Amino acid sequence: MSPDQRTGYFGHPRREMEPFVPAGAGSVLDVGCGAGAFAATLRAARPGRQLEIWGVELMPEAAVLARGNLDQVLVGDAVVRVAELPEARFDCVVLNDVLEHLAEPAPLLHQVRRVLRPGGSLVASLPNVRYFFNVWDLAVHGRWDYVDEGILDRTHLRFYTRSSLRRLLESEGFAVEMMQGINPTGSLKFGLVNLLTFGRCADMRWLQFACVATPRTMP
Repeated sequence: MSPDQRTGYFGHPRREMEPFVPAGAGSVLDVGCGAGAFAATLRAARPGRQLEIWGVELMPEAAVLARGNLDQVLVGDAVVRVAELPEARFDCVVLNDVLEHLAEPAPLLHQVRRVLRPGGSLVASLPNVRYFFNVWDLAVHGRWDYVDEGILDRTHLRFYTRSSLRRLLESEGFAVEMMQGINPTGSLKFGLVNLLTFGRCADMRWLQFACVATPRTMP
């Protein structure tokens, strides 16, 4: 990945994810904050709102840029750095396209539960491996080619569908309050396939899924 590509990769504003962050969230932890573009999106969308936004970022060069938009940026492995934070510290934890980069997501989700305040929310997005063109390339062309960015990003270690994302969160003690497809395809080809399968391919319309989840009281 070239320097220009890396800057773009870490600089996505993710405006489509802003509405999922609860309006009352005053303290936000953005895990995998990149260059801080999503924090800038939140601040721009909520003028006059006192927001305290912290971030965790693995790549030092992106973290340097993020410090212009966040109150604190911790550099390093997400599980390690989140584990260092105080219990019940944040109203909302954001994981925008993070979990698919982890060989084992459970330890991070455990730490997310720990740092959320009572009534707090996890907001997450993940690529949809059942996205129509991803499945089309595999089923029709026999292709599963890793690239620098997208569903088959070469750094992705896990792949999720709507149902497997829900099972993951529920297995780690979260109740899924909302799950919604984002970034749809407008392809006529998809529309025809979905029609011919009587709507069984509806979830293949979405490039990603966004969700809001809250910690359940564990027995």
